[in-house]
Amino acid sequence: MNDRQTPPARQIRAAHTDTTVTVYQAYAPALGEPTARDGRFPAAWKRDRMTWIKPSFLWMMYRCGWGTKPDQECVLALEIDRAGFDRALGHACLSHFDPAEHADHAAWKQALRESPARVQWDPERDLHLRPLGHRSLQLGLSGEAARRYADEWLVTVRDVTPLARRVRTLVQEGDLAAARALLPRELPYPAPETTPGVSPLV
Repeated sequence: MNDRQTPPARQIRAAHTDTTVTVYQAYAPALGEPTARDGRFPAAWKRDRMTWIKPSFLWMMYRCGWGTKPDQECVLALEIDRAGFDRALGHACLSHFDPAEHADHAAWKQALRESPARVQWDPERDLHLRPLGHRSLQLGLSGEAARRYADEWLVTVRDVTPLARRVRTLVQEGDLAAARALLPRELPYPAPETTPGVSPLV
């Protein structure tokens, strides 16, 4: 569970160890189930497309509707190599133009072309999936970063669809304390200083 103090505006919060960080994705069962079973992405997983990973469980629940949206019925917790995650963050570009980060629009466009990863900051969500005042990371991986994610960084894969359904049921029943107790423990993550837009840890 996240700390109860108000987090900085843009801070990565994740379940992590000294060597790994957990991110979430949701897929159709035909792709998600074999990934969870085998602990790796199958050949059908498109390594030439951008893929977005999310360290926030509740943001993933917002995105996939607790695993009810079409082609997002299988929710995966993917524990990945922390060094690879940090390399992607350190070489990422914001997904949108920000004058505080880029000299001009052309410089941002060039960074987009050259960066293997993109950072997007979206409002974090509460148990009712309502937006909060601080933001959560989405990290888009393309090219070499996406291939390394799929074929080198994966450590473990878990199907957390039953957890998503259980938490959703408890929220619907009004038992927020029990729902909150089941959430993954996501703590502030010491992102590289070059991560676009991140608020410094305090």
